[in-house]
Amino acid sequence: MRDGFGDDGPGPTEDTIPQWPVPAVGGPAPAQDATPRSAYPPPEPGVTAQDAYPPPEPGADAWDAYSPAEPRVTARGGYPQPVPGTGHRARAARARRSRRARGGRLVRLAVVAGLLAGAAGLAVSVLAVMVQIMPRSFTPAQRGKLVTWEIGKRWRSWQAGQIFPQTVRYSLSGRAFGGGSSLPLTAQLVGIAPQATCRAATQNAAARVLARSGCTAVLRATYEDTTQTLAVTIGIAVLPGMPAAKKSAAALGKPGDPRSGVRAVPFRRTATARFGDRSQKLSWDRVAGPYLVLATVGYADGRPWLTRSGDTYTQAELLGLASGAGQRVAAALGATPPPPQCPGNPAC
Repeated sequence: MRDGFGDDGPGPTEDTIPQWPVPAVGGPAPAQDATPRSAYPPPEPGVTAQDAYPPPEPGADAWDAYSPAEPRVTARGGYPQPVPGTGHRARAARARRSRRARGGRLVRLAVVAGLLAGAAGLAVSVLAVMVQIMPRSFTPAQRGKLVTWEIGKRWRSWQAGQIFPQTVRYSLSGRAFGGGSSLPLTAQLVGIAPQATCRAATQNAAARVLARSGCTAVLRATYEDTTQTLAVTIGIAVLPGMPAAKKSAAALGKPGDPRSGVRAVPFRRTATARFGDRSQKLSWDRVAGPYLVLATVGYADGRPWLTRSGDTYTQAELLGLASGAGQRVAAALGATPPPPQCPGNPAC
């Protein structure tokens, strides 16, 4: 016989099924026994359901009294009961807890990775700001190239008044008039000539020397002394570098020969209107960085200077004017600029 919970064991046989008397049709019903009958044998006297299981050990859980490997049985016997923690609900709960644990670890790892990435980005930003703020350092070779480049661009970047000032100071040596201290004098600017080629602005001998050295252009201006008696034309030959300028100066020979100097520049309606190349003059030159500064000096009205007359005073005054004006121009053009500084800007 089976019920809704499983097999209860062997069912009752014909010997155990009570036989009820069948009443005769139309006769009186047989007397029934008032004692209820059961299909199961009666329990042994003095034995209860609890006596079928050993008592649990002190301090142990009720489930611990039974071995996990042995299924629990009921007092009626033969029916396995589920072991706690082995059902599908328990497995689902453990799976959920495992997923939550893995999710929590992933979240913590993501947070830590984000913090590390943020710290690294902040460090890189701070380093970049420091590089931009701190001054840039140059090697001696780089510093030398920057200084040369700064001096070499002055003939194009400076204004004409910076290259040729309005007045220049020079001095006449005391030996010109028998000894004593030098005499300070001043020369004034008459005019500035347009930029010219090296061949057109210099004498033939100087033009050949400058052409071999790679001369780019010549800038010229004319000055006169305070008496408007003497005049000097200052020429600036632009060369590729200082070595080329020194080589050209050495090839020009000893200063004084007018054939190796710059061509004089006269200006109309001034005292230098007749200051040309036909008259006898003196020349002078000086190296200033990548520039060769030339000077041609003589009488402003074009009269010749007699070199054999023994006039040492006039010669000293002419050379004083040429060297004074030429040195003033050369000193400004060849002056060493301040040490190059760069704040780290990429455009520097």
